[in-house]
Amino acid sequence: MATYYTLDFEQPLRALDEEIGQLKRRVDALTSEGDASAAGHPGELAEAEHALADRLARHSQTMGELYKQLSPWNTVRVARHPERPQGRDYIEAFCRDFTELHGDRRSGEDPAIVTGFGRIGDFKCMIVAHHKGRNTQEKLRCNFGCPHPEGYRKALEKMQLAAKFGVPIVTFVDTPGAYPGLEAEKRGQAEAIALNLKIMSDLPVPIVSVIIGEGGSGGALGIAVGDRVAMLQHAWYSVISPEGCAAILWKQANERTNSQAATALKLTGRDNLELGVVDAVIDEPVGGAHRDKAEAARRLEQWIVAQLESLTELDVGDLLERRYQRYRKLGSFTIAEPAPQEAAQEADSGA
Repeated sequence: MATYYTLDFEQPLRALDEEIGQLKRRVDALTSEGDASAAGHPGELAEAEHALADRLARHSQTMGELYKQLSPWNTVRVARHPERPQGRDYIEAFCRDFTELHGDRRSGEDPAIVTGFGRIGDFKCMIVAHHKGRNTQEKLRCNFGCPHPEGYRKALEKMQLAAKFGVPIVTFVDTPGAYPGLEAEKRGQAEAIALNLKIMSDLPVPIVSVIIGEGGSGGALGIAVGDRVAMLQHAWYSVISPEGCAAILWKQANERTNSQAATALKLTGRDNLELGVVDAVIDEPVGGAHRDKAEAARRLEQWIVAQLESLTELDVGDLLERRYQRYRKLGSFTIAEPAPQEAAQEADSGA
């Protein structure tokens, strides 16, 4: 078991990871070909295997308990885990015949957003995904998943191409936010995102979006205007990051204020589902998607295919009307009229 990166709340697992590693090496040594100790001490091998099974069971139970009710701030930490699958990982896992398309035909290429045609299940799709980068060089090249305006323009140009050929669009969202640098602002960052929101809302093809990690502000929403929007269980989706919120409200971002901000923002999948911001929360393997990438990919693919099967049956007019109504009701509220008795009491107090 890997122990090179442990989140703060996972400390109870560290000792078990070390014991499991030692026991696995012991079992391997005892069962290796030509090892005399295995033949001479069969009870030692059985004892080591029993101890290994016990530690594995305890590890699974402890991990399940730790991840059962993560705090919002710990959810953010899991979403940022360095081994968590990214956009390209899911593309490689279940998008067949993927052909990447580059450039926005205007100013350049942005590796923070990946676009291309591919197949998901039986469906030909246009796939658009944020990508943070797997190693230091790639992360720097991708601006740690913070796209420039040319990234959003590339995404829009490719989505319009998909609409031209009647191909559904699938997007994977994973960004702390759009790149906030001066050069990005000069090239029209806000305008690029706003144009995406406007045009995506009217594209005549099904759009399925999934927040697979971080969903920060307009940087996420720039490719997330979909007919069906889901979040992975340990992803987050909010108007601002906890650190940004803490810096504004409390003038400092530290462990305490970050945690308070994460709770106040209601950024978890469960919160967003209750608020109607997303349509579904896709369960991850126990311990997060980074612990079982293949199973996480299988669950994500299964959900996407189910949505495409449903959406492709709708005619364009119905599809666009449902999309409009979906976003029209976000943030809606009603003012309750006071009960007759309460109204009478208010009138008496006013008199």
